[in-house]
Amino acid sequence: MTFPLKPIIKAFFDEPTNTVSYLVADPATKKAAIVDPVLDYDHKSGKANMASADAILEAARQEGYAIEWVLETHAHADHLSSAPYIKLKTGAKVGIGEHIRDVQKIFRPVFDAQDVSGDGTEFDSLFKDGERFTIGEMDVDVFHVPGHTPADVAYKIADAIFVGDTLFMPDYGTARADFPGGDARTLYRSIQKLLTLPPETRLFMCHDYKAPGRDHYAWETTVAEERGNVHLKDGVSEDDFVAMREARDAKLSAPTLLLPSIQVNIRAGHLPPADANGVRYLKIPVKVAA
Repeated sequence: MTFPLKPIIKAFFDEPTNTVSYLVADPATKKAAIVDPVLDYDHKSGKANMASADAILEAARQEGYAIEWVLETHAHADHLSSAPYIKLKTGAKVGIGEHIRDVQKIFRPVFDAQDVSGDGTEFDSLFKDGERFTIGEMDVDVFHVPGHTPADVAYKIADAIFVGDTLFMPDYGTARADFPGGDARTLYRSIQKLLTLPPETRLFMCHDYKAPGRDHYAWETTVAEERGNVHLKDGVSEDDFVAMREARDAKLSAPTLLLPSIQVNIRAGHLPPADANGVRYLKIPVKVAA
C-alpha cells in the first residue's frame, strides 16, 4: 500500500512521568503539531516549570517549524499538560476528542470545579470520530478509541498513528481501564479497530515503562508487531481480555499525579481559577472511612 509523504516525527521522553511527547511536522510546508506535551510539575513542592515544553519549542525553532496544533489524545491522569504555554508561545490551537465533555462531567463534581464547562469549550477544537483536519498539507484522521477513558482519540497521519494510552509496546501490554468512565470491553474493541490498519502502519505510544527483560525505553512499533501484543496474542477473546484487564487493574495503584493531572487537564491544561487572595489551588478530595 502506498502512503502519502511521511511526517517528520521527533519524540521527547519525560522519564519522571514515563510520557512521550511528539513534534510532528509536514516536510513540505514545515507546519507542525505537538502531541501530548508535558508540564514539569513537582508534586512534593507544588512547583512547575516549562523545561520539557521549551525543549520541544526549541527543536521546532531550530528546524523552522510553525506550530499549528497542540493535540491531546485524552485528559491524562499521570502528567499535567503544557498546552496553554505552547498556545501562548505559538498561537497553536488545542484539540482533543469531543468526548472530553463526558470526562469533564464525571470529574467536575469530584473536585467541585464549578468553572469547568462540561461542554469542552476550554479547548479550541473537539474532534469527532472519523473527522479529518490538516497540518500543513498533511491530512490527519481522528479515531475515537475509548476504553482507557471515554474520550481517548488516536491521530493518524499518513503511515503513522499516535495511539495515546490505548496500547503500550507489544512486550508490555495494554492500558488500564479502571478510571471513571473507563471500560475494559470497550478498550478491547478500540484496540481491534486500530489493529485493522495496514500491518506496516507505525504506532507511536504515549508511555513506556520498560517491559521485563528490556533495558531501554521504546515507543514506536507497528500494527503487525502489536498483533502479537502480550495481552492480545494467540487470538485472545474479548471475554478473556476483559477478565485479564479487570484482574490486573484491581491490583494497580493510582498514578502519583492523578489528582492534579485530572483537574488541570479537563481545563485544557489551565490551573484552577485563583482564589480571592490571588493564589491558585489544586484540590485533594478526602474520603474518611467510617
